[in-house]
Amino acid sequence: KRNNMKYFKLLALAVAIILASCNAQERVLYLQDVENGSEISLPENYLIHLKPLDQITVVVNSKNPELAVPFNTSTSYSSLTGNTVSSSATSSSLQILTVDDRGYIDMPIIGEIKCAGKTREEVASDIEQKIKAGGYIADPKVNVRFADLTISIIGEVTRPGRYDIKKDQLTIFEALALAGDMTIYGNREDVAVIREQDGKNVITKLDLRSQDIFSSPCFYLQQNDVIIVSPNKYKAATAEINQNRSFWISLASTGISLASLVMTIIIASK
Repeated sequence: KRNNMKYFKLLALAVAIILASCNAQERVLYLQDVENGSEISLPENYLIHLKPLDQITVVVNSKNPELAVPFNTSTSYSSLTGNTVSSSATSSSLQILTVDDRGYIDMPIIGEIKCAGKTREEVASDIEQKIKAGGYIADPKVNVRFADLTISIIGEVTRPGRYDIKKDQLTIFEALALAGDMTIYGNREDVAVIREQDGKNVITKLDLRSQDIFSSPCFYLQQNDVIIVSPNKYKAATAEINQNRSFWISLASTGISLASLVMTIIIASK
């Protein structure tokens, strides 16, 4: 009977360890409901669209480079002489254009171009068409690039911070990779993305354990998105224990100090 009881305890312990391991694995695995070979449709209209106050660079090219020079030149006034000073965007320092609060940029010669709500390619196409329509260049090729494309990642990741991104097609998984992935304490079913839309901050919650993430409008990120990875309940419990431990240690230290002070006063009074 004693042997049977011993075996039963060992079996119960083994089952408990296996169950705990399974639960731990479920807490840290991504895409738990996706089978091998699954084909999942991705969201449409996923490219980053320009917004007011975005900064971009615009370079116009042509088979005849001299024709493109006026479009790649920004004109400003010298604060010392008051004379106009021109700089070419083909130099090592490209001119940076800021989308105004109405959603437009002001290009040399051709004037205003609407950018808000459009992709880089759409803005480049609009500039090309306007240059052709004005009869300035017959074969313009326009390259539009972002100058300030950033996202922020905070919370339970290895390297929280603000990141410059080099492309306008970045997924939530790629963003987490930039930050060194979540820590073991990151809550994979509660990741928040804060996105500015129409003057408001819109918060979208994501469950990275589910394939539903692929249909979320936040699967592909936009400029200035903020990703917040919340801690799981185990990290929260650990933090609370540490806080309580610090409190009691501090209380005990204060008590000892007071006791020492009282003893010193008593001895001095004698």
